[in-house]
Amino acid sequence: MTTVLIADDQPLQRLGFRMLLESQDDLTVLAEASNGSEAVRLAADHHPDVVLMDVRMPGLDGIEATRRIAATGERTRILILTTFDLDEYAYAGLRAGASGFLVKDAQPEELLSGIRAVATGDAVVAPSLTRRLLDAYVHHLPAGPAEGPDAVEHDPRLAALTDREREILTVIGQGWTNTEIAERLHLAESTVKTHVSRVLAKTGSRDRVQAVILAYDTGLVTPS
Repeated sequence: MTTVLIADDQPLQRLGFRMLLESQDDLTVLAEASNGSEAVRLAADHHPDVVLMDVRMPGLDGIEATRRIAATGERTRILILTTFDLDEYAYAGLRAGASGFLVKDAQPEELLSGIRAVATGDAVVAPSLTRRLLDAYVHHLPAGPAEGPDAVEHDPRLAALTDREREILTVIGQGWTNTEIAERLHLAESTVKTHVSRVLAKTGSRDRVQAVILAYDTGLVTPS
């Protein structure tokens, strides 16, 4: 059973989400929050598998609430709900530790599959959409160390990676799927999955979305 916390300041929206989720045999709603502070507190109390997190809430917003929940190191994963595709807050939410984002008017089956995917550790945002999102909002990146090969080479977050794993991280950042990586690098797809898992573990990335952000942050991938 996948447990869910709904964080949204609109009572009717929360009711709609609850009715949808509880119509499914494998999903249950543990609690509802009407603002970010309440979401952080309830996540600590109930340890849900997934938080459906609206961005725009009074007081503590969904971005900061996401950051605080992710920082606890708990297994709870966060699915950001935005009003528009490529909302400027979506990038900030992913950077804060969310495992993906969906638009609030997504079809019910999209929302349900998104929750299930996030609960199992997958990222909801498709690699191509992740690339487009980061390209669109790369100006939100904070100023980092000097750019160039030396800066990438000495970034401590990449130190544990083998040459092959660094190559895998680079193409993940470029939006390649596992199938595309296998075909273009002439590897078995099972081998690719092993490499991806090792990259996530060694870099401390929660999921593929966080790995893409890391690829941008370290300069392995630059905006198109």
